[in-house]
Amino acid sequence: MPLVSVVMPVHNSAATLGPSVRSVLGQTHTDFELLITDDASSDDSMEQLRELARQDERVRPEPAERQGGAARARNLAIARAKGDYIAFLDSDDFWLPTKLEKQLAFAETAGTPLTFTSYYKMDALYPGEAADFVPNDRVVWAPEHVDYRAMLITDHIGALTAMYDRRVVGSKPMPDMPKRQDYALWLSIMRDGTPARALREPLAVYRAQRAGSLSSNKLSLVQYNWELYRRHEQLSLYRSTRALAGAAWHSVRKSRI
Repeated sequence: MPLVSVVMPVHNSAATLGPSVRSVLGQTHTDFELLITDDASSDDSMEQLRELARQDERVRPEPAERQGGAARARNLAIARAKGDYIAFLDSDDFWLPTKLEKQLAFAETAGTPLTFTSYYKMDALYPGEAADFVPNDRVVWAPEHVDYRAMLITDHIGALTAMYDRRVVGSKPMPDMPKRQDYALWLSIMRDGTPARALREPLAVYRAQRAGSLSSNKLSLVQYNWELYRRHEQLSLYRSTRALAGAAWHSVRKSRI
């Protein structure tokens, strides 16, 4: 079976960390390593992680020397990866039990190193474990196929569903950006014409962020998207403006789910 390296950044995530980790441990595909970087948490996240690691050797937490943000935390984990595939999960989201099994089967025949799935959204205050989740109608449906041009308009790939084939693209790190670093990674993989393909079944659950959080502040993303287009992707002023307009429209549409 392919070995999957699951990358999880953690910062002050004591309230949600346990269910997220246990959703990985409960996968029907059991050949994985859960690589966690604690990004200088001030709560008891690291203590929880040490206890989870004592219970299951596949949980492999490491503390960062200093707080560096989500991209650096993920990259420290990616640098330790030994898997055939690298998958991503944040410490406040979780997977449904067959996520890895089904996505790996799909990835083996997809003809591309980058795959993703649909996912559910739910309220951030939901207290239960993955096993307690009842599927709802708040689904972010993944398109079957996206290319670089479509991805410039909007990020179609939910980070909690993304997986890339390390045997094809290597241990590809996320650009060190304060936001949109996952989006930048997908674009860097797809820039040479590589498409991304989706298994459209919802196999993960995203906890919608509270008002005032990084993810919920849509206006703040305009600036970061612009910097992504102009600096990271080095697009022209015209292409950047068109992409930004499309991203704004899709952001409003997705927020209604």
